[in-house]
Amino acid sequence: MRFFVTGTDTEIGKTVVSAWLMLHLGAAYWKPVQSGLEDETDAEAVKRLSGAGDERIHPSAYMLPEPLSPHESARRAGVEIEMDRFALPPGDGPLIVEGAGGLLVPLNEGALMIDLIARLGLPAILACRSTLGTINHTLLSIEALRARGLPLVGAVLVGPPTPHNRAAIEDYGQVRVIAEIPPLAPLDRQALEGIRPEIDLGRIEAR
Repeated sequence: MRFFVTGTDTEIGKTVVSAWLMLHLGAAYWKPVQSGLEDETDAEAVKRLSGAGDERIHPSAYMLPEPLSPHESARRAGVEIEMDRFALPPGDGPLIVEGAGGLLVPLNEGALMIDLIARLGLPAILACRSTLGTINHTLLSIEALRARGLPLVGAVLVGPPTPHNRAAIEDYGQVRVIAEIPPLAPLDRQALEGIRPEIDLGRIEAR
């Protein structure tokens, strides 16, 4: 049970989805590239939301100061993101890997986030907003993954329940919705634990 959480956009809810998956799988977490260090990092947010100990949070390969696309944040920091530096953390237990931005976000002059997914060889879980615009963004992301022959486990919708958008994504995208995470107040571990998966996460197979 090792999955790469990607999204249809930035600030789409990948970190919340990652924390939710950790809670329900007892998984460890790895964020290969962190862009933006001034506020709470994604790893810090996942640790807070999941209650995971330090031993389950693996260090990022790149910690880039500015909250920009990885390639630009790296350029401004005088860093070159090297694909050879990316290798899965040791251990064979459940693992959640969280990407940065969407699938076609650049990492360097020649590689995109989707190339990192292919390099790591993990099936993807797609975090999507639930509201207007999500059908187009989600179907484009599904098409990009399938064009590369990359396995897709399913989608998690984040935001207010919007049944017609969910139905369109499932129908046109031929993808399973693993869960819907509505706005939560407060957004904390207890609230995320209350969101039950709609399929058995321990037995899911990528398509």
